[in-house]
Amino acid sequence: QVQVVESGGGSVQPGGSLTLSCTVSGNIARIGSTGWYRQAPGGQRVLVATRSSGGASVYADSAKGRFTISREDAKRMVYLQMTDLRPDDTGVYYCKVGKIQLGRPQQDYWGQGTQVTVSS
Repeated sequence: QVQVVESGGGSVQPGGSLTLSCTVSGNIARIGSTGWYRQAPGGQRVLVATRSSGGASVYADSAKGRFTISREDAKRMVYLQMTDLRPDDTGVYYCKVGKIQLGRPQQDYWGQGTQVTVSS
């Protein structure tokens, strides 16, 4: 089994910064695509940023220029650096990690989420 645990959430004022961390453990030899998603109160889970195993990053328009996704596969860590935070960045942030399986589709695992609240 694979475990994914997010940390680093909290409450910040508009314009502030936070760095979220995602720790991966368990039976996973190779990490495939990774991503961060946000779910606002009453809303659906939406993509914030993804980073492939090859290093390509994709960002939601709202995150471009403010957020940076990174990963350290050797440490089994995924990060999301968030700057210039806005109230509409508020939500629960989830980390998704893909497990590469030879001859089979990648299997995705999700964490339980970490709350980010941006408010004055």
